[in-house]
Amino acid sequence: MSHYPAFVKLVEVGPRDGLQNETTRVPASVKIGLIERLQQAGLQHLEVTSFVSPKWVPQMADNTEVMAGLVRRPGVVYSVLTPNLQGFEAALRTQPNEIVVFGSASEAFSQKNINCSVAESLDRFAPVVQAALAAGLRVRGVISCCVGCPYEGEVAPERVAKVAQGMKNMGVQHLGVADTIGVGTPLKIQRALGAALAHFSLADVSGHFHDTYGQALANTLAALAMGVQQFDTSVGGLGGCPYAKGATGNVATEDVVYLLHGMGIETGIDLDALIDAGAYIAEQLNRPTGSRVARALLAKRAG
Repeated sequence: MSHYPAFVKLVEVGPRDGLQNETTRVPASVKIGLIERLQQAGLQHLEVTSFVSPKWVPQMADNTEVMAGLVRRPGVVYSVLTPNLQGFEAALRTQPNEIVVFGSASEAFSQKNINCSVAESLDRFAPVVQAALAAGLRVRGVISCCVGCPYEGEVAPERVAKVAQGMKNMGVQHLGVADTIGVGTPLKIQRALGAALAHFSLADVSGHFHDTYGQALANTLAALAMGVQQFDTSVGGLGGCPYAKGATGNVATEDVVYLLHGMGIETGIDLDALIDAGAYIAEQLNRPTGSRVARALLAKRAG
């Protein structure tokens, strides 16, 4: 166990990445209620919302309202996704701590997702990154489709490395390696992470794994074995991808916390309070939680 990190930081992406694809509108008050419960559970880094056109992501049209309604806590990082300068300028007025930019390692996915090539997407992000850094904000980048694409199939690590280099050159400070459609397996994930590590330090690389094929926890363990200390997770396994048919949610925060605590790795998160947060949003969405750990422990409570 000595080669595993002693502490792992989880970035909770449920309020943004998890809820963005819900077809039924989730009220801002519910999103704020979820965020407060996540904070009570000890989450110190929350991806709150995105500043994108409501035409493309109507669920995030209440971004300003959600940011204004937060009960902010000292030491907590509140992140927002800003794909362009217009979105960044709107986001800046709501006082986030960090902005997030997304690029893809797949040309076809980039075209389907943001209607431009990978190179063009980096050109679009560069002024956003520079503006954020000038405003004193942290900048996190995420590369989607790092191991597989719904249109192109497997994605070579060399393509991950190329996008990572582009993000590093423009000033991105932390890089997430995302298995957007959940097709990755441990060795493929390690190769993708290795490609990112050619340009970013170990402390500045994180994993973002979807659980479409049930591999997300195995992939988390493979990343931990490399020394990765940060992961994106989503309470209740919320999420999906509108451009990847059949892709399910992000790995459930509860499941990752259970794994880490069972390995003696600290997270600063109260699992019982986290399960309460997941139960809250599952009730609001009128469906069972997607977390296996939460289902097991909720059944145990009921018994």
